[in-house]
Amino acid sequence: MARALNGYPNIEFMVEGHTDSISYPQDILLDNWDLSIKRATSLVRILQNEYNISPIRMTAAGRSEYITVGANDTPEGRAANRRTRIVILPQLDQLLKLLERRQGQEEPPPLPAISGS
Repeated sequence: MARALNGYPNIEFMVEGHTDSISYPQDILLDNWDLSIKRATSLVRILQNEYNISPIRMTAAGRSEYITVGANDTPEGRAANRRTRIVILPQLDQLLKLLERRQGQEEPPPLPAISGS
């Protein structure tokens, strides 16, 4: 994924951290909100420090336990809910230009495909 993101240096993205519904012990972290943002920032730091992705392009966000992909009543579901997700952010200025061209019946250029693992 880092190679794909490096291939498109103008793309901005958000790294979302997610948790399961089990409360985290309140010693270092306050709660699952805190845990989810720390999960996101740990990935942002890896992308910045190990893959040289500019921090200007990244946003870290915590989603806590509220957007699940699995049931929180099974170990497998909880494991699936403990994750990060990369969300490509829209470039609104480019989208507006694309819409303006569309209204003028000009054919817009194709959007770049992102590939990689």
